[in-house]
Amino acid sequence: MATPLHEADGQVYVALSQLMALEFQARSLSFVARQPQASILAGNHASRLRGRGLNFDELRRYQPGDDLRHLDWRATLRTGKAVVRTFTEERDRPALILVDQRMSMFFGSRRAFKSALAAELAALAAWMVFQAGDRVGGLVFNDQGIDSLAPLRSRKRVEALCSRIVQHNQQLHAGNPDHEGDAQLDRVLQQCLNLAAHDHLVCIVSDFAGTSSRTLQYLRQLARHNDVIALQVYDPLALELPHNGRLLVTQGQLQVELAVEQRQVHRPLGTSSVAGSRTWPACCAAARYR
Repeated sequence: MATPLHEADGQVYVALSQLMALEFQARSLSFVARQPQASILAGNHASRLRGRGLNFDELRRYQPGDDLRHLDWRATLRTGKAVVRTFTEERDRPALILVDQRMSMFFGSRRAFKSALAAELAALAAWMVFQAGDRVGGLVFNDQGIDSLAPLRSRKRVEALCSRIVQHNQQLHAGNPDHEGDAQLDRVLQQCLNLAAHDHLVCIVSDFAGTSSRTLQYLRQLARHNDVIALQVYDPLALELPHNGRLLVTQGQLQVELAVEQRQVHRPLGTSSVAGSRTWPACCAAARYR
């Protein structure tokens, strides 16, 4: 990997070593419940995630302890003896981690910039998938382009994905042009549709800036035959600006002070970002994905 353009502090910019170290934190996390179906901790509700699929294996004689729901009634009536169907779990399934590193993500008022948090979340997701024995791939994108990695089940693939994330993260700079009205997110989802025909886990880490009805359409298409998890990264300051006082804003080198009681500052900062952050979860619920 090339020498980083900016010093990685974990708040504005991330380092490859930082993302690789998240492997240990991911061990206690999972996208699906780890309890066996017969466990008292399994709960009464079916998981909204499909998980790995089951493939039919064979028909065999019923044995004490077999699940009665797996009885094959036709074979039982035909043979006069109880017959059950047995299944094998799919060994793995591919996962695509979509990571947003656009200029709209290059902002933060608390612990870290949204772009840095998205990088951490994406790395955690990649490690969770890898530790579950599944294949890891992804689409890392900024305002200018999309970087694609096909899913593979290897530690090297996780490292390659994290490396691409760091490269895009390092390219962010306050002097870069803003493409807020661009349809880059739609292009990413369209490319994801071409890669994930069915039975994929698709995890999208983004602030979902610039979404439209077409964005929801693509997400519905993805969720039809795949598990889709949408992780929205937002900043509390975008949800509720202080009504008076002053804000000190910096890109790491220069600083500017904003008087937020002035309407010409408060209105453009607060209106669009608040609307987008608050309505997006409702859109996700209406579209029936996670």
